[in-house]
Amino acid sequence: MAEFPVKMSHFANIPDQQPVRPLLGVLGGMGPLAAADFLAKLAEETPASRDQDHIPYVAWGVPQIPERPAAILGGGASPLPQMLQGIAALKRAGAQAVAIACNTAHYWYDDLVRDGGLPILHIADAACDLLAERGVNAGRVGLIATDGTLAAGFFQQRFAARGLDCLVSSREDQQALVLPAIRAVKANDLARAHTMAVQAVLRLHEAGARAIVLACTETPLAIDHAPSAATPLCIDATRALARACVAWHRRAVAGVRT
Repeated sequence: MAEFPVKMSHFANIPDQQPVRPLLGVLGGMGPLAAADFLAKLAEETPASRDQDHIPYVAWGVPQIPERPAAILGGGASPLPQMLQGIAALKRAGAQAVAIACNTAHYWYDDLVRDGGLPILHIADAACDLLAERGVNAGRVGLIATDGTLAAGFFQQRFAARGLDCLVSSREDQQALVLPAIRAVKANDLARAHTMAVQAVLRLHEAGARAIVLACTETPLAIDHAPSAATPLCIDATRALARACVAWHRRAVAGVRT
């Protein structure tokens, strides 16, 4: 392969650039498709008529971070050190706030905020805001998530604080539908994932859930793979986080200009 040497003199006349402000940091890689989905939804949710209107961001995507559910349930290494490494890289790049494109990772939210030194937009708060926007302020809400997220309890706590009751899949449905759907997305088998995720959503609806929060970043990819009766029932936590980032950026821009 031919080499193309680069001389520092090539850059001699390039002026120093001012840091981009405000800059969003995205902690991704958990998993790769989910992070890509978040970034696509960030662009979709941003009111823009040209490239320059979009939110500037820097992303850290390292899929080798240890599995989050296994760590929460006591059978795996903690992902916290590597997540903090990612936040440190985002901070060095100039990020002023962080979005984490993984629901289960929010189990370490307090540690990440304290030790990472940056504000983090919480995906469960964003999902609750979207529920309220859709008029779901009372009654039962379904929750589809990993075992780790369910055990962590932060979605259930936030639902209760807003007067919402939480329904989760039966253990049988969790094992036969939810977890296999998540694994199928990670294996890029979206058609198979879609069939199982739709069944899981519809069963929660039949059990009395007014809306179902998709609280694993793989599950919106499964549901959105094809039209279904499940789609209008779902609250996509990934999209909710993207909307929260847009709101943060607007506030940050207003703060910079004042």
